[in-house]
Amino acid sequence: MTQLTPGQVVAALVDACSRKDLDAVCALVTDDVVYDNVPVGAVHGPDGVRTVLSGGITDAATAIEWTVSVQTESGPDVMHERVDAFLVNGTWVRIPIAARFTVRDGKVSLWRDYFDLQSYLEQKRAALG
Repeated sequence: MTQLTPGQVVAALVDACSRKDLDAVCALVTDDVVYDNVPVGAVHGPDGVRTVLSGGITDAATAIEWTVSVQTESGPDVMHERVDAFLVNGTWVRIPIAARFTVRDGKVSLWRDYFDLQSYLEQKRAALG
């Protein structure tokens, strides 16, 4: 079986997030992964990833669309721009994201998202009423 490229691993991770499949997301990260939502802070390990994503993915949103507009990779490092969209109370909350990943042995060992926290919070607050 051919191992996925780092870019393909990241694409699989984004797809799993869009499907709200946290088991698949956690299967694609290393045991020592660092997941850093830069304006919020970092968590460690698959359980940390699951905790952060469960708040935005499975709890608040009834649907999710993560759309990557451009992605580049160099060795184990992948960077992309995407828009994360969450359907909350019938309103789409959209957050532009710049992201960096490092892939080790076919799994993500570093996941860092950069986004405007204030814009996200304002949109979410408006969606929740």
